[in-house]
Amino acid sequence: MNSLQLILTRLRYFGPAWVFASLNIMTGTWVLYIPKIRERLSIDDAQLGVALFCFALGTLVMIPLSSLLIKKIGVGKVTLLSIVAFSILFLVPIVVPSYVLLCIALFVVGLAACLTDVSMNALVSDIEQEDDVHFMSASHGFFSLGGVIGAGIGSLLIVHIELPFIHMTYAAIFVIITNLFLAKAYFDIKGKIEDSERKSNPLKLMKPLFGLTVIAFLIMGSEGAIEHWSKLYLQDIVLITSEKISGFGFVAFSAMMTLGRFFGDAVSKRFGSLSIIIGGCVISILGFFAVLGAQLVITILGFGLVGLGFSVIIPELFRLAGKTKGVSAAEGISFVAGFGYLGFLLSPPILGFLSKIESLKLSFMALLIAAVTAMVITFFLNRRGE
Repeated sequence: MNSLQLILTRLRYFGPAWVFASLNIMTGTWVLYIPKIRERLSIDDAQLGVALFCFALGTLVMIPLSSLLIKKIGVGKVTLLSIVAFSILFLVPIVVPSYVLLCIALFVVGLAACLTDVSMNALVSDIEQEDDVHFMSASHGFFSLGGVIGAGIGSLLIVHIELPFIHMTYAAIFVIITNLFLAKAYFDIKGKIEDSERKSNPLKLMKPLFGLTVIAFLIMGSEGAIEHWSKLYLQDIVLITSEKISGFGFVAFSAMMTLGRFFGDAVSKRFGSLSIIIGGCVISILGFFAVLGAQLVITILGFGLVGLGFSVIIPELFRLAGKTKGVSAAEGISFVAGFGYLGFLLSPPILGFLSKIESLKLSFMALLIAAVTAMVITFFLNRRGE
């Protein structure tokens, strides 16, 4: 709990952590309206998957550009500007009148999402090194908290707000105003520009980090899939018609993930990173079995278990990546995080195509297999003593 107390007692740490929450407040609000957008534009799951892939494509385009922008403008300024731009741009996909424009809008939103993600993580990393503190895991907890705020409060408001655009606008105004106020704590932070003399070779990083990278891709991919498809799963498979109730699968997932991340550091100290990852995979596997039971209460509890299991995995992967022999902490964490985020963005369109083949039940069976695969890889790494 030390990292959480650190964030809650000093603006210098709360400001960056709130950017994590803000990113998911907007995304959590957006996912509530995916079913309505699908219905309004008369598109199927596969077409929706292509639109979500455009979001991922925008992210991929921005990855090589983000570090250049941060180096030129400064990590603090880029963090604020990107979260403001992201909030404004996310209003567009809600109102576009055609499928083609939806794809274009999501591509542009993906650009802003990637820049925000890279800059906020770099900002936290720079502050950690400068102040000799650790609050990365708790910051990711705030990301999950943002999902609870966006989807949870949004699910309660959705029946009282007639137009989705109005709801998204309220969320955007809240995010922008709070970040403008909090940004004074980090706006002038430039970030480290050195370490460019020895440019790392991605191929050399792949060998020692391969196992961690695959796990990050699978787990963060599953997170992205649940964020975008959990509400549709409750509507299409569990057959829930209530807008308010169908959003609570993602709420349960985000709430338990938030709780797990706030307490994860203490558990990690006691049991070790690899044991925690294995335990998290086991819990998430049980959760997926409950989700596939397709009964309302059990399914929502299942989403909660998946969130609890996933909560500790990504922070522990970052911790292991930062301690990998022959790799600097910055290189290891950014490499694993990059592939994990790639999975986060690519999985929603992949699940859309699987849903087109069979149904969303097949898609969530694929997520169960991904969790089992991650557990097997972790067992292998544990046996090798990594």
